[in-house]
Amino acid sequence: MSDNRVVEGRMVTPKKLAELVEGESVMDAEPIEDADRDCPECGGDVISVGYMPSVTEFVTGYKCQDCEWSARED
Repeated sequence: MSDNRVVEGRMVTPKKLAELVEGESVMDAEPIEDADRDCPECGGDVISVGYMPSVTEFVTGYKCQDCEWSARED
């Protein structure tokens, strides 16, 4: 699976995707994966990324590839 994906018409890296979900810089991010779910707002494809917003925290973020919807699971 490729490290980069197209999100809202632009190519993003795992770290950039994590920053889109988090709203600020993150320390590290794992490879982007398909989330096997549809966006609740537009029905588009959702992708996921695991990332560390701080030294002591790991989060899974979800982002629609077609619209601005995103969510996170602590």
